[in-house]
Amino acid sequence: MMRALIVALALLMSGTAAAQEKLTVMLDWFVNPDHGPLYVALERGGFSSRGLNVELIAPADPNDPPKLVAAGKADIAVSYQPQLHLQVAENLPLKRIGTLVATPLNSLVVLADGPIKQIADLKGRKIGFSVGGFEEAVLGTMLARHGLALKDVTLINVNFSLSPSILSGKVDAVIGAFRNFELNQMAIEKRPGRAFYVEEEGVPPYDELIFVAKTDRITDPKLRRFVDAIEDAVQYMLNHPKEAWALFIKGRGQLDDELNRRAWADTLPRFALRPGAVDMARYERFARFLEAQKIIPKALPASAYAVELPAAP
Repeated sequence: MMRALIVALALLMSGTAAAQEKLTVMLDWFVNPDHGPLYVALERGGFSSRGLNVELIAPADPNDPPKLVAAGKADIAVSYQPQLHLQVAENLPLKRIGTLVATPLNSLVVLADGPIKQIADLKGRKIGFSVGGFEEAVLGTMLARHGLALKDVTLINVNFSLSPSILSGKVDAVIGAFRNFELNQMAIEKRPGRAFYVEEEGVPPYDELIFVAKTDRITDPKLRRFVDAIEDAVQYMLNHPKEAWALFIKGRGQLDDELNRRAWADTLPRFALRPGAVDMARYERFARFLEAQKIIPKALPASAYAVELPAAP
């Protein structure tokens, strides 16, 4: 009797293990509070309870994740809506399957106690940026609302040293600063910043962080189960922020610092409450903006960029 019970238990355990389907997720950058729902889902068993064995990988090069997904070498990538429009224009077979951060984080930042009180004050000033193309289009749009153009400022590529470049006086402002990170970095350095928000200065709202998958794999039911696990994690984070923070830093003690704690609090209300839902009109409006800015050659229907996955069986 005991032997039969042990055999049955072993068969049950092996069946459970076999049911765990592998899913590889490439992050957009090193692990940070933007990825909170992924790690909360991982630590709470949100993935495993849905039959998923999810591996989260931070990239060596932040430009690689969407390319690896397009090549079929990873299942999902954390990426950015503006970049997705460019990638589709370049014929990469990618589609948005879910939303992680549902609002822009990008902003134009100046020193709070500096001479720039309004955007018009940037005339003749130096502005740092890290990624050309989209950020220049955003900056050009913001300047135009205040009677300026890109030719009225000097653009300096500061790579990813956004906060250091403004704190050192190398530039007077930076575009592309994430309001949940750079502003907190500057405050910790006792040099607080002031942000001008892109969505308040003529740039249509968009999803900052999204999940993308290869177009020919969007019918894979694993993807919907993944998105459902993210939704469950976001709900838990909102209901239990302290407990969720403890899960996020579990085994990742290097993340437990002042900057990440502040960023966690600022990012929490920006996570998508319905990560699987997509506003098609919003995607088409943003595509038209990129076309008008000559960032993409032609705005395509929203279905070319995004999909709402069917409910998991």
